Amino acid sequence: MKSHKNESSAFTGAEEAKKLSVTELFRRLSSNENGLTTSEAEKRLQQFGSNEIPEKKVNPIVKFLGYFWGPIPWMIEAAVVVSAFIQHWTDFGIIFVLLMVNAVVGFWQEHKADNAIEMLKQKLAPKARVLRDGKWREIPARELVPGDVVRVRLGDIVPADIKLFEGDYLLVDESALTGESLPVEKHVGDVGYAGSIVRQGEMNALVVSTGMNTYFGKTARLVEEAKTQSHFQKAIIKIGDYLIVLAMILVAISFFVALFRHESILEILQFALVLIVAAIPAALPAVLSVTMAIGAIALAKREAIVSKLVSIEEMAGMDVLCSDKTGTITKNELTVGEVKPLTGFTEKDVLSFATLASREEDRDPIDDAIIAKANASHEVAEVIRHYKVTSFKPFDPVSKRTEATVEADNGTKFKVAKGAEQAILSLVVNKEAVGTDVDAIVDSFALKGYRALGVARTDEKGNWQFIGLIALYDPPREDSAETIKVAQSMGVHVKMVTGDHIAIAKEVARQVGLGTNIVTASAFVDKESSEAARVVEDADVFAQVFPEHKYHIVELLQGKGHIVGMTGDGVNDAPALKKADAGIAVAGATDAAKSAAAIVLTKPGLSVIIDAIKESRKIFQRMTNYAIYRICETIRVLFFITVSIIVFNFYPVTPRMIVLLAILNDIPIMTIAYDNVKYSDQPERWNMRILLGIATFLGIIGVFSSFGLLYIGREILHLNTEILQSFIYLKLSVAGHLALFVARTKGPFWSVKPAKILLLAVILTQLTATLITVYGVLLPAMGWSLAGLVWSYALALFLVTDFLKVRFYKLLAKP
Repeated sequence: MKSHKNESSAFTGAEEAKKLSVTELFRRLSSNENGLTTSEAEKRLQQFGSNEIPEKKVNPIVKFLGYFWGPIPWMIEAAVVVSAFIQHWTDFGIIFVLLMVNAVVGFWQEHKADNAIEMLKQKLAPKARVLRDGKWREIPARELVPGDVVRVRLGDIVPADIKLFEGDYLLVDESALTGESLPVEKHVGDVGYAGSIVRQGEMNALVVSTGMNTYFGKTARLVEEAKTQSHFQKAIIKIGDYLIVLAMILVAISFFVALFRHESILEILQFALVLIVAAIPAALPAVLSVTMAIGAIALAKREAIVSKLVSIEEMAGMDVLCSDKTGTITKNELTVGEVKPLTGFTEKDVLSFATLASREEDRDPIDDAIIAKANASHEVAEVIRHYKVTSFKPFDPVSKRTEATVEADNGTKFKVAKGAEQAILSLVVNKEAVGTDVDAIVDSFALKGYRALGVARTDEKGNWQFIGLIALYDPPREDSAETIKVAQSMGVHVKMVTGDHIAIAKEVARQVGLGTNIVTASAFVDKESSEAARVVEDADVFAQVFPEHKYHIVELLQGKGHIVGMTGDGVNDAPALKKADAGIAVAGATDAAKSAAAIVLTKPGLSVIIDAIKESRKIFQRMTNYAIYRICETIRVLFFITVSIIVFNFYPVTPRMIVLLAILNDIPIMTIAYDNVKYSDQPERWNMRILLGIATFLGIIGVFSSFGLLYIGREILHLNTEILQSFIYLKLSVAGHLALFVARTKGPFWSVKPAKILLLAVILTQLTATLITVYGVLLPAMGWSLAGLVWSYALALFLVTDFLKVRFYKLLAKP
């Protein structure tokens, strides 16, 4: 075996292979026609690498630390450090536990989703028949190397980019690569691409490119270029930063006022620390992770695997859905659309003789479509029953037709044929007479994007007669039109993206209820960015586009401020799936599409997407409710404590009370992930004017209500300092969770029933808060009478606040 040390420079792959003869390829890659030896294959595996697309792996430790040390928790971690520095170990343990909950939940949920995707990919790992050491054997396709001789046949996935050198022909489905639903003929000297599927024929071939050097691999490189960020995360971070800054400012004011009054620096530092812990959104990352994880579990039950949790959030705001046609909107299988007989024949004649010219065991997609149509007709089945096929010639790429000899019950014999209309027309003796009619029918099919198939039979003299034509097309899925209609009713503009001819795209768009503004790639490629963006934004359907065009479409839409979803199943969809805010791989998608997508559907059709949109909008609503509650609480607690210290020179609660407040209010709030909510009929957007407006309004009401109770306890009941602090603590705790029930609805608090788990969590935590103040556990005891007064006061203010909230929402809704 000769050396191949310089092979990688001497041979670059499929593009060069197209220009080289098979003999030259063998000379460069192999020393004989018995295939590579095992040792040579091992050497080449080391030289060229595995025949699979490498994925960018993230170290699990790094991923875990990403959840632990994210953009929001940095202040919480600072509080942990300060706690340790001043040896305030109780606070240290509490804050550290909150951080661990966030890190573990986020990491574990995404880890489980990654494992689900990996299991799917392992199930779909392809095999290859390869000639090694002069013997044919089956090996994992990832072990192929350039120079291997492989055999591909019906049903095989082409394992690498190959050059065909022996055999008659192949009929190859390249829809996963090009978007073209009709099979492509391949002959000796042609190149077959990795990922395509052999529909007919059997040939031997030479492997010319593997891994990242294949067409598949080049597409994967484009996928790696796509980088996205979560709009939802950005908004959550902004809210978190806002609360942190507000807390720092108010705590700093309290700190300097205390210094001015010459109070103990250590006590001031301790109080400032716990006040920050209570004010900043310690549970915000954990609530976000748990809410998304619950959504992912709900979607999994509906046959959708979520591989990137933030994609659920992105779908809440998705206002444009770019959907691939082949295999997504359509079935990716040929179907009979129309049957047009010529003069003297009927539709039954055309379909009957076309069926006799088909053979089911060949599994040819055209034959399958015709046989399925015939089986659906009782009349055609009855006609066929009276005939017997005595000989059959399968499809011949040269003659471009199938042919069968048929014997009737009465012993009469004749031939039938089906194939390309021009090939069938060349058989008949009266081609001039019928040619005009045939051309007219073919043109009418072309306007609808149909492929024409001619059918003929011989008469008693053996002369061929053109019976009629059959229209073939790739039909929409049964649920596509309804799914698109529902998506549009929810404010999502569905745009179909396909590599097929504009006529096909137009007909499919008509059948599924899409708009009529159909454009090709030339309408936006190499145009000014503003003009290109306008064309893309206005278009309903994109036809005759390539993978890089799909990527560009998503990019232009995002540039116009849209949150873009992309569905697809093929390698050609992977870059756009990765670039999109919400990439969705449909059932049966290729590994490339699954790896690039954020959500992988395991059930055929698009209906699951509607479930995903609804679920994501519910999650968005839960997070909005939590954000309103959290901002309200920060204003309510911080402003009350700060003003009390500055104006009255009084600390209304102790550091220990603030720590308990953080525990009892923040940890149970994670049950909001299970809360009942009403999803919006339109894409969600962060409306900071309304969110901050209502949160500030509720917070200010809470501040005044706290001062009202402080006045009652101090001036009317004349409580001593310790009892008064327990009195105020219970009010802050009870009113805090009652504020959640105000914040979670735009209408009256009873308009949406709370989830049982949320209600139970609030009852248990507030019962705990009540008992520790009544009986003096960790805090000064104040008895049941004062506790009853606090509850009565908090409930009365809760009803008043809820009434005012509904009116304030109406005020904010005005332009």
